[in-house]
Amino acid sequence: MPRRRPGALRARRVVPRRLYAGTGPWPDERVRHSWPVRIAGLSSRTVSAIQREECRRPDDEGLWFGATREALAAYRWFLSLPGRYLYLRLSVCGCAQHELWENTAVARDLLELAVRRLPPRPRRELEALLARLDDELRRRTLPDPFAHRRPHRGEGWWHRRLYDETAHL
Repeated sequence: MPRRRPGALRARRVVPRRLYAGTGPWPDERVRHSWPVRIAGLSSRTVSAIQREECRRPDDEGLWFGATREALAAYRWFLSLPGRYLYLRLSVCGCAQHELWENTAVARDLLELAVRRLPPRPRRELEALLARLDDELRRRTLPDPFAHRRPHRGEGWWHRRLYDETAHL
């Protein structure tokens, strides 16, 4: 039986172009990212599907390379804070990186965007992980009785929780 040469097998590997072109701070800077990056609580197939979606979309559509991983880390960090009740905080800085870590609702919005763009199987796995985290958020935050007066906050239920309005003063 004829056998393929190792060089021919390596030549057939296809690496997404988005991993190399324009992923740095400047559009023509080339930064190599590892493929795939592990995300705790998700299978490698789901992580690969997430990263395919992140690489497929331009950055201005809301997802960038590693956005889902970063948002999950920010969401988990917020839920790991001590205390019986947690209060969401508005971000002071307008940049995406700081806003993701300061305002948990922004991180949850980004995760919801990632869920909507995934194929069915990875979507179910990410939804199951988010369901556990959402239960913890519901348990540790209080509902805002005046949320209907603040329509600018967003559509998700996590925007209708109490915010700490004095945190940025």
